[in-house]
Amino acid sequence: MPLIKTVAITLNSRKWGDADRIVTFYTKERGKVRAVARGARRMKSRLGAALEPLMICHLNLFEKSGDSLYRISQVDLVEPFMPFREDLALMTAAARMVNVVGAVTPDGDPDSQLFETLELGLRTLVTSQDPALTVLLFQIRLLGLVGFRPQTEHCVACGKGRLIGALQFSPLSGGLVCQVCAGHQAFRCLPLSRGSLAFLQQALKLSPAMVDRLKAAGQVRHEVENAIERYVTVVAGKQLPPVNFLSYPS
Repeated sequence: MPLIKTVAITLNSRKWGDADRIVTFYTKERGKVRAVARGARRMKSRLGAALEPLMICHLNLFEKSGDSLYRISQVDLVEPFMPFREDLALMTAAARMVNVVGAVTPDGDPDSQLFETLELGLRTLVTSQDPALTVLLFQIRLLGLVGFRPQTEHCVACGKGRLIGALQFSPLSGGLVCQVCAGHQAFRCLPLSRGSLAFLQQALKLSPAMVDRLKAAGQVRHEVENAIERYVTVVAGKQLPPVNFLSYPS
């Protein structure tokens, strides 16, 4: 069994058997992987605390031929992101980031830029004054990295480049549609004002170091959040917990 050493971000962890855990990581060298931590739930385990979600760590993994699960032999904690444990809004925002990555990435397909984007997103959250906006910008960038960049330059259905009148965003098609094509979509399209379109285009164009300078409120914020939320649901194939779940009716 070859030994693999890699830096990783913990996406989620669940119980397995009487004392073990199965942990999903996004690693820089192997992409998304699932690994079993033997005895991690025992009181004296040296692995347990380092395998909680929302942490950056160095992993030693063993790969067994014919088995999709790796074996964890060692974990060295790099960044525990303690503020996430102390602030529910931050924890919810960070959880949305890792949930989206887990939902839209295949197993074993490494992407160093995606790893760095997730790491930067989590680090940016720690000092963010607007966690929900930070997550929104992260999701827009992530969609582009995984091949689902929202189309904002022309009608995604017919290719028409000059769109007049009210703009529509199709979550099913992943971009703007003209008024004619909007009427033929299988699911309802979402209104998008010119201001919302400009914000979305800027978010797609700006570098990661600059994108956090973008601000959005009111109608623009609502429309872009709604469009990206619906689009992520289509890409992920399921509804993910919302970033601002506390404001949603129970």
